[in-house]
Amino acid sequence: QVQLVESGGGSVQAGGSLRLSCSASGNTFSGSCMSWFRQAPGKRREGVAGIDSTGSTTYADSVKGRFTISLDNAKNTLYLELNSLKLEDSAMYYCAAGRGLRDGGDCSVRYAWGQGTQVIVSS
Repeated sequence: QVQLVESGGGSVQAGGSLRLSCSASGNTFSGSCMSWFRQAPGKRREGVAGIDSTGSTTYADSVKGRFTISLDNAKNTLYLELNSLKLEDSAMYYCAAGRGLRDGGDCSVRYAWGQGTQVIVSS
């Protein structure tokens, strides 16, 4: 079983940047996929970025060119670099462990996720 703890969220002005981290413990990264997804109030969950064990990445169209996902296996930590933030990026961001990287920045199956870290973008 893997435990995931996100950090790094906060409040930032539009155009700014943040770096989210996801620390993993337990049966770390045993699946084939890690991802970040987000959920804003009143909206459905949305895959943001995913990465598999080969280092391949996929992104949601809405964040391509602005967000970067990376994985440091030595530190058991998943990162999400958020640049050129927009108001619509405001959401709770979660990291997830799963399998099967798919297009659009997500894993086909997520079997564990953390409590989330809040990102608020203001004008």
